Amino acid sequence: MIADRFSFDRRRFLHAGVAAVGLSSMSNFLRAEEKKGDAFGGFKLGAQSYTFREFDLEAALKRMKDLDLHYVELFQKHAPLNSSPAQIAALLKLCKEYEVTPLAWGVQHFTKNTDTNRKIFEFGKALGVKMFSADPDPDSFDSLDKLCEEYKIAIGIHPHGPQGKKEHRWYSAQVILHAVKDHHPLIGSCLDTGHLIRAAQLGDKLDPAEQIRLMGPRNFGIHLKDHDNLRHTDVIFGKGVLDVPGVLKALREVKFTGLISIEYEANPKDPVQDVLACVQVVKESIKKIG
Repeated sequence: MIADRFSFDRRRFLHAGVAAVGLSSMSNFLRAEEKKGDAFGGFKLGAQSYTFREFDLEAALKRMKDLDLHYVELFQKHAPLNSSPAQIAALLKLCKEYEVTPLAWGVQHFTKNTDTNRKIFEFGKALGVKMFSADPDPDSFDSLDKLCEEYKIAIGIHPHGPQGKKEHRWYSAQVILHAVKDHHPLIGSCLDTGHLIRAAQLGDKLDPAEQIRLMGPRNFGIHLKDHDNLRHTDVIFGKGVLDVPGVLKALREVKFTGLISIEYEANPKDPVQDVLACVQVVKESIKKIG
């Protein structure tokens, strides 16, 4: 009842606000309300900066802002691990200028060497990220347990698709969950829907939505891709087999709060129009699931 009354009062406020600003300003007012509110149904939608790997950091951030993507998972080219404090400060200044917030960084390899791992966590702390997308060695988890607890930064294990005629060591939620279930609750997955689709090339049919449900609260990030296994290329969402509404519905079911990063590996020299089409598919999918 309280929620219904709040919803009614908000609608009444919006209608009154539109009337107050006049018909000529109606569209600007509504756009401002949408931006201040939520254009993506409660999800944080951004990009993996690898999508813009042909550009320097500033040019990549400009394209993200133009696409109305205000969150990013940065990769090594745009945020080198060996950056000095001054370089990190300059990076964060650019991010603020273009209204893009770094929430994740990767994909990063981790070993059992705690001193080396700590340097990565210190870098993540300086960036302010919440998650590392990661490809950790199986014997790294005891070290990562301690560092996740200390820094409160999650490890999202990233599945890669087939490596030649073999699957990647972390190719599915089943494999990841089996490895992490007895470790720190901040060690989980950053599932990549494109690589999950690619697993079918070796006969492993993995439904991205079901993989998300299996990981449950250990979903810390998503790389959102569609892939065409016949042509061996990423495609605009909906041009392959990815069920975007199904993925978003599964994320809602598991109460996902992390970053959904659009990662588009095709057409690297000019990905903007393709990414824009992907953004529109996400918006339409959110409308479908309500």
